[in-house]
Amino acid sequence: MKKLVIAEKPSVGRDIARVLGCKQQGKKYIEGNEYIVTWGLGHLVTLADPEGYDKKLKTWRMEDLPMMPERFKLVVIPQTRGQFQAVKSLIERKDVGEIIIATDAGREGELVARWILAKAGNKKPLKRLWISSVTDKAIREGFAHLKNAKEYENLYHAATARAESDWLVGMNASRAYTIRYGALLSIGRVQTPTLALIVEKQKEIDAFVPQDYFEVQADFEQYTGFWIDEKENTRLDLREKAEQIAARVKGQRGIVSQTVKEEKRQLPPLLYDLTELQRECNRKFGFSAKKTLDIAQSLYEKRKMITYPRTDSRYLSDDMVGKIKQTLGRLKDVPEFYPYAAEVLAKEKLPLSKRIIDNSKVTDHHAIIPTDTRLRTDHLTPEENKVFSLVAARFLAVFYPAYVYEATKVYTKVGLDTFLSKGKTVLQEGWQAVEKALLPEIRKNKTEKEEEQQLPPLTEQQPVIAKRTKVLDKKTKAPPPYTESTLLSAMENAGRFVEDEELKEQMKDSGLGTPATRAAIIERLLSVGYIMRKGKTLVPTEKGQKLIAVVPEELRSPQTTGKWEKGLSSIAKGKMTEERFLESIRRYVRFLVDDAAQHKKDVVFEAERPRGKRSRVQGLGKCPLCGKGKILENSRSYYCTEWKSGCKFSLWKDSTEPYGILLDAPKVKRLLKGETLKQIPVVLPQTGERGTADLILSPDHSGRVELMNVTRNIKE
Repeated sequence: MKKLVIAEKPSVGRDIARVLGCKQQGKKYIEGNEYIVTWGLGHLVTLADPEGYDKKLKTWRMEDLPMMPERFKLVVIPQTRGQFQAVKSLIERKDVGEIIIATDAGREGELVARWILAKAGNKKPLKRLWISSVTDKAIREGFAHLKNAKEYENLYHAATARAESDWLVGMNASRAYTIRYGALLSIGRVQTPTLALIVEKQKEIDAFVPQDYFEVQADFEQYTGFWIDEKENTRLDLREKAEQIAARVKGQRGIVSQTVKEEKRQLPPLLYDLTELQRECNRKFGFSAKKTLDIAQSLYEKRKMITYPRTDSRYLSDDMVGKIKQTLGRLKDVPEFYPYAAEVLAKEKLPLSKRIIDNSKVTDHHAIIPTDTRLRTDHLTPEENKVFSLVAARFLAVFYPAYVYEATKVYTKVGLDTFLSKGKTVLQEGWQAVEKALLPEIRKNKTEKEEEQQLPPLTEQQPVIAKRTKVLDKKTKAPPPYTESTLLSAMENAGRFVEDEELKEQMKDSGLGTPATRAAIIERLLSVGYIMRKGKTLVPTEKGQKLIAVVPEELRSPQTTGKWEKGLSSIAKGKMTEERFLESIRRYVRFLVDDAAQHKKDVVFEAERPRGKRSRVQGLGKCPLCGKGKILENSRSYYCTEWKSGCKFSLWKDSTEPYGILLDAPKVKRLLKGETLKQIPVVLPQTGERGTADLILSPDHSGRVELMNVTRNIKE
């Protein structure tokens, strides 16, 4: 009897087939003597829409809410029906005696396979391939140690509970509030509280009133100091007082009254989980969370150079010590990483502290690290190289000693006035030497704190002269809007927005969404028009602000969703039943529908812009994503003619509005040909200054335009 292996995607399926020696190419599968390997295209099966339960639910009416299916129905996704039928026929083959689930080793991967098997009516025994990388070695080892699929039943229950709860909240709340307010309102269990974070931040910014304040700077012979009061505050509210201090100190003699030196140590940062990798890529390279995930997935699946990226752990398990040494050996073979990997391997004993190895903090997957296969960087795209370099540099850095520096404070007395000077001296570069050498971008992103002055040798009672003084005009700054980096942090640490101390403690390990879903949530908020990108920041639209104004506190509170994520985690660990969790969701949905039906707030939503009919004009060019369709234009976007077959290419016309760029058909036509549009006039969103930029179509073909070589006009 043969064993049927079901992978999540064709690329991984083909890799598994090659390792297992399957060479006979069938239609949508590859067969060998012992194994048949097939695949999904991501999800092939999903939950039925409301009209799948009752035809009358196709019409949205308040009296039909809440919709609470006793048993949820699974339906085949129309665009991938052919692949499902192929997998189903393989499951039913009489010479197949066992099914091996080889989808991504995580909650969603479990759901992909289990729903296919459930819809196909499978009764055959199941095994589970659970691996953290898709190198040939990892695949071979995984098949040598297959797991019993029953070990992952709880993970499947958690995945089902997540999907069904999202259906219950999304379908019911979206319909209820859309009917109540006469505007198409998309509401989600996770997306709405995430939107609330962005809206609340914007309220803080809008309510902020900048205040003038002043500082007095004195330039001594070899260093600079700032006037301080008895509490070491530098801020003065009155310019007149600041000018008086500057005048009486200028040219006067003083003494160094005190020097304080303190040695400080900064331990290496932890290894990457997906959220931290997304934050770093956003900070350093301006990548969106989705873009980082796509690149990391490519490095995992296609290049086989990093381990499973959709992880929430930043630690390794103690059974990986051998693999750590092998991976260091592989990095030693790559010229740019050689000196650092060689230095670590030269140690008598690897410095494996609890900050690296901790079994208690490894859940389904360990932290993201390079694989122990042959590593080649010469065939990577520039963007892949950036992400891989981050992962490799961090992996090497954790084995290096702390960054040590001496923080110095110098107090200078001029008459009755005291001036404070701060500086630092690096005593040991430690791990920072690795990241600075391998990631030159870090040098360009230094914070002001890191740019502290180098102080000369100074001794107490040393005489000095305040050669120059000046008054600095300052303003208090509004809190900054969210970037994707800071929003990901807020989503991960949603518990800190909760006032109840006991609940805050309970929510330490839960947040809004999971590492694997947060990028999609941000993209969803952008696509439905609730938020928009303004430079590197995310700001709410008028529609997004109005939605948060009309929904109840329970729907916008991260506390509610954080408790649910904790519940889903409890199901996966076998500490809560799926039924108990869903009953709490059903109660919540009844509350939401009642709230929408009974309370209408004095908020009016603008009429939606008409989407317009699909254009029948000649295409602007070939679709760069699917390669089959043509790109057409409608009133809001440029889209692919193969959209019914699942192609998701969509280039929104308003995506470049924050930069003052009109994305018209002639520009798009040239972009689709692979051209770079040179020196297009732009407005820099954060400052309002004018400049120019080069435009290209995003290399990942996700339907985005990227700006490069942005320059500011010098004349002002």
